[in-house]
Amino acid sequence: MPVGTDDEEAAERLAQVRALVRDVPDFPGPGVLFRDITPVLADGQALTTVATELAALVGEADLVAGVEARGFLIGSAVAVVAGVGVVPVRKAGKLPRVAASRSYSLEYGEATLELPADVVEAGARVFVVDDVLATGGTAAATCALLADVGAVVTGFGALVELGALGGRARLGDVEVHALMTY
Repeated sequence: MPVGTDDEEAAERLAQVRALVRDVPDFPGPGVLFRDITPVLADGQALTTVATELAALVGEADLVAGVEARGFLIGSAVAVVAGVGVVPVRKAGKLPRVAASRSYSLEYGEATLELPADVVEAGARVFVVDDVLATGGTAAATCALLADVGAVVTGFGALVELGALGGRARLGDVEVHALMTY
């Protein structure tokens, strides 16, 4: 499936991807409806569709940054299709050498993300990829972390956006793309 196929074909493929996303009620807690993308990742055609559609948005970026953990999987596939490298944005304590770290608030506490040393050069153009855009805290922290090392964030892409949670607004001027919105 080459990048840039017609819109009708892409819409049909994305509908097939959407059909694979499972709803898991009351996970990780009561009242939460979890959108499980594991079946999408396990289906070669669906993963190819996701990678192809997001790769079409990478543009002139030098790198794709995949956010821990499912963002690593999707981001790597996107980078391969786009013909660029990939860099992981990790949770604290997972990297042997750290270029920068950024702490941020979550609805249930605080988290820290880290960027590996000697991978993202100042001025590098980076397209950020994650599986889900929810409240936007992790996405905003990732974009800020990349800016901390002098990178230019060219956009943010996600497989799923939980629109009612307003995460898109937390990304300011960063162009946001989601393949499907719930």
